[in-house]
Amino acid sequence: MMQYLNAFLIGGLFCVIAQILIDKTKLTPARILVTYVVAGVILTALGIYEPLVNFAGAGATVPLTGFGYSLAKGIEESVAKDGWLGAFSGGLTACAAGIAAAIFFGFAAALIKRTLKTPK
Repeated sequence: MMQYLNAFLIGGLFCVIAQILIDKTKLTPARILVTYVVAGVILTALGIYEPLVNFAGAGATVPLTGFGYSLAKGIEESVAKDGWLGAFSGGLTACAAGIAAAIFFGFAAALIKRTLKTPK
C-alpha cells in the first residue's frame, strides 16, 4: 500500500511543479515538457534520480522526467557495453518501446477521431 502512496505523492509533486511553472512563469507547455526531460537526464547523471525511482516506482518513471531517466540509463548501459559508440544508440534503444507505443496510439486516436468526425 505504501508503494501506491509514494507513487501518488511523487507523481503528484511533479504535476504540482509543472502547474506552478505554467501559472507563474511565461514558459510554454512545450518548454516545460522539454525541461522535465532534461531534468530527468541531469538528475540521473548526478545519481539523484535512481533513489527516487526506487522510492516512488511509477510515480517517478511515468512522468516526463522518467523518460529522461530512461534515456540516460540506456546511454549509460550502452556505453558500458559498446564503448562511446553506444552513446548514439543507447537512448533510442532503451526508449524504443515507449516511443513506438506513443506513435501507434497517437495514430489510432487520429484514425478514430477522423472516422467519428461529422460531415459538414
